[in-house]
Amino acid sequence: MKIATWNVNSIAVRLPHVLDWLEENRPDVLCLQEIKCTDEKFPRRQFTERGYHLEIFGQPTYNGVAIVSRHPISEVQRGFPDDAPDAQRRLIAATIEGVRVIDVYIPNGSEVGSEKYAYKLDWLGKLGRFCQQELDSQGLALICGDFNIAPTDEDVHDPDLWADKVLCSVAEREALESIRQWGWVDLFRRHQPEGGHYSWWDYRAGGFRRNHGLRIDHIWSTNALAERSVAAWIDKIPRALEKPSDHAPVVAEFLNS
Repeated sequence: MKIATWNVNSIAVRLPHVLDWLEENRPDVLCLQEIKCTDEKFPRRQFTERGYHLEIFGQPTYNGVAIVSRHPISEVQRGFPDDAPDAQRRLIAATIEGVRVIDVYIPNGSEVGSEKYAYKLDWLGKLGRFCQQELDSQGLALICGDFNIAPTDEDVHDPDLWADKVLCSVAEREALESIRQWGWVDLFRRHQPEGGHYSWWDYRAGGFRRNHGLRIDHIWSTNALAERSVAAWIDKIPRALEKPSDHAPVVAEFLNS
């Protein structure tokens, strides 16, 4: 079983890239973030005619998440249980082939000390409670998406440049680590412990060409599922295309039970 996550930074703009990537890589599940469209505007037909199941939690212009699967999708949950009707659409959860999959687009936070930064920390607190209340740490579960946090300095091309800035600040990292301690395993680090690997590169200043990036897109799983994992990697090929997303897909592969 192959599961991938990708912040596509607008499904309307990146649709050809996504469809080509699906054809070439054939993942069982692809979790998308920042689709930037409503459920009605999502290009559903292009996926269903290729045999994929879809669950979408969209929002106009901003945010939005979706799950694309070659297998039936059940037990779908959109957002946190106590979300207000107008809450930002950043989480969708579903069960696929016996695995509980949580697809998240964690807020960026704008800059340390801002209102958006406080919102990010509050959202991370909600995610931690969601894991504790809605999931089984002994079961088969996986959380993936654009976390908008580089967990350690090994995930940053220039730790001094990024020190105390949003995506790398102490409070963000502590909040994310608190979530991880619920029982999550960072699958990329499980298979590739060395630094220097990134999943996001700024469009400006030749960030991708110079490999000045951050590892902020992640796939974590429970220990029971991690024991089945055989590989995890970042696919940089789509980032080198014309008009790419600023993120690259992250992929994890598992043995069947």
